[in-house]
Amino acid sequence: MGSRGLRLVLAGGLLLAFACGPVLGRVPRGLQELPEQEGIKELPLDHAVRDEENHEKHSPRWGEEAAASPCFRCCDPGTPVYQAIPVPQINITILKGEKGDRGDRGLQGKYGKTGSAGARGHVGPKGQKGSIGAPGDRCKNHYAAFSVGRKKPLHSNDYYQTLVFDTEFVNLYGHFNMFTGKFYCYVPGIYFFSLNVHTWNQKETYLHIMKNAEEVVILYAQVSDRSIMQSQSLMLELRDQDEVWVRLFKGERENAIFSDEFDTYITFSGYLVKHAAEP
Repeated sequence: MGSRGLRLVLAGGLLLAFACGPVLGRVPRGLQELPEQEGIKELPLDHAVRDEENHEKHSPRWGEEAAASPCFRCCDPGTPVYQAIPVPQINITILKGEKGDRGDRGLQGKYGKTGSAGARGHVGPKGQKGSIGAPGDRCKNHYAAFSVGRKKPLHSNDYYQTLVFDTEFVNLYGHFNMFTGKFYCYVPGIYFFSLNVHTWNQKETYLHIMKNAEEVVILYAQVSDRSIMQSQSLMLELRDQDEVWVRLFKGERENAIFSDEFDTYITFSGYLVKHAAEP
């Protein structure tokens, strides 16, 4: 074999290496361990000569194209199974940067709906006793009261008559005038008044309790064969200088009240219940 033959052999080997290198380079796992276990043995000389002749025999001649390499497709049946190369994974955590600055505060959101009232909490502990307060103003008490009577009978005439009393039971601070028969208010507030009379048989009894010039309530008894005790009471709110008194109706009809010098049948009383300045 001359230099020209050697050139052809080398050229064919290079073509085979480029064409079939990727496929032939993938050796199955079972075949990769075989050379390690058995070891590589050196071929005898006659085998080397024989292989060289076979290589020259099957190698393409000068000017001829090399035979197609025995390549395989993954979808062909009987294709050797090769181990898949794992895709490298990148740990993103090692790429995390430093913490940035705090951003600006956002806009306030809309108010939510009002929730339902919660359960009542537990009673808290008792607090400490407070200090003594400053002394208050001196208590101011207000009083007004009277009680008077009459021992003489009274008959009606052609005009109204004020019932004047001749007996004084109580007249606190002299607020009831015995000469005019009127109570004068010097302590404004709410008062209670009561009038009691004895009727005359076969005669009518017709009186009014007056506030200033106003008729407030009436005391009335019809004509009867016997005389009886009749009463009337009420409460009035009075201002300063108001007057309260009893008036006998004029003589359009026979009208009278009974009494005598031995007993008191007619009484008129009143007292302050609540001062106007009190809460």
